[in-house]
Amino acid sequence: MKISIFGTGYVGLVTGACMADVGNDVVCVDIDAAKVARLDAGEIPIFEPGLEDLVAANRAKKRLRFTTDAAAAIGHGSVVFIAVGTPPDEDGSADLSHVLAVARTIGRHLDRPTVVVNKSTVPVGTADRVRDAIAAELEARGADVAFDVVSNPEFLKEGDAVKDCMRPDRIVIGSNSARAIEQMKILYAPFNRNHERIVLMDVRSAELTKYAANAMLATKISFMNEMANIAERVGADIELVRHGIGSDPRIGYSFIYPGAGYGGSCFPKDVRALERTARSHGYEARLLGTVEAVNDAQKEKLYELIERHFGGAPNGKTVAVWGLAFKPNTDDMREASSRRLLEQLWAAGATVRAYDPEAREEAGRLYGERADLVLCEDADAALNGADVLVIVTEWKAFWSPDFARIKACLKSPAIFDGRNIYEPAAVEAAGIAYYGIGRGRSIASRGAGA
Repeated sequence: MKISIFGTGYVGLVTGACMADVGNDVVCVDIDAAKVARLDAGEIPIFEPGLEDLVAANRAKKRLRFTTDAAAAIGHGSVVFIAVGTPPDEDGSADLSHVLAVARTIGRHLDRPTVVVNKSTVPVGTADRVRDAIAAELEARGADVAFDVVSNPEFLKEGDAVKDCMRPDRIVIGSNSARAIEQMKILYAPFNRNHERIVLMDVRSAELTKYAANAMLATKISFMNEMANIAERVGADIELVRHGIGSDPRIGYSFIYPGAGYGGSCFPKDVRALERTARSHGYEARLLGTVEAVNDAQKEKLYELIERHFGGAPNGKTVAVWGLAFKPNTDDMREASSRRLLEQLWAAGATVRAYDPEAREEAGRLYGERADLVLCEDADAALNGADVLVIVTEWKAFWSPDFARIKACLKSPAIFDGRNIYEPAAVEAAGIAYYGIGRGRSIASRGAGA
């Protein structure tokens, strides 16, 4: 099948590479000529495990191409995906300007029956707006071309996006067109052989499904962070509580890990966008607003613990930070908890020595050269000259450190474990003060340190 995909970000590039890998002829379109040139040269602009090899293999087989020529791409594809960004607007709602710009472009060049697929995360009702935008351009041209608009939301996790695309949990298709549904079933047949993964529904339900899924996961995270804050105050250990409630199959263990708050490209903006969508329809989604507020407050937690340790602002202190990306296996720092922490430390007069296996370049791009930030080559280098250590991202490389070495390096030996990856007793046995998220046993038994 001939497929065109507008957008070469996480969703568009992963989708294009995976669609090509099962034998389709895929053209990916982007307005950024420099980015297209990098992709043509074999350079992948994002870190995503397995993606570089997948793109290279399918480029070599000439099943995957990149272009800035929108007209040629529209002429190529019998299925055209819209997979461009929907960043938050000033009021928190999704900015649909890129989606609608692509829709108008499609309308200006469409010359044969086509299925247009909304892959971008968009508010309910966007398919109607895309359909209207395409129809308006066709009418302006005096053209009569049949087309369908389908909602096919993505459910890709950064760090596992290739796996999620190749072996999806579900394939949501929103359409009332029998022709479009049949085309989508053919397209997804290679990903649907083991068992039936396609979930058919109307367009608006499909659009809401994506937001509902992310809002549910974000709610679980914020709920556990609330429980962690309670556990700290009553002297309980949230990790024991997590095991206790996770064993209930109605709750399960997924997404009940307390921490320093969620970030990334999806949860923050999607929760806000869904809450704004509800408000625009006259409904106050109070739970969503609270989920967002709890997460925002949780990003202050690590700095609060650092102040507790020093008995005040860490002015003049050097803080080692392990982990900058919002989660492991990505270099994405969008709304990462590390960013709030770094900015709080700098405002307090502290210096940061930071290490992340993949996000070092991104951090340099975001913050540039500054005297109070040292981006280190490895985790050990970040400890040199530091007073304390903060774990912000739970990269596997951080899980089994040499605590004796950490103690020897730190001037005021303390670990602030923003993801609860260490056992408090093991850290404290090494002579290091331990501060976790909701680890009330350790904090209540020790009190503030210096």
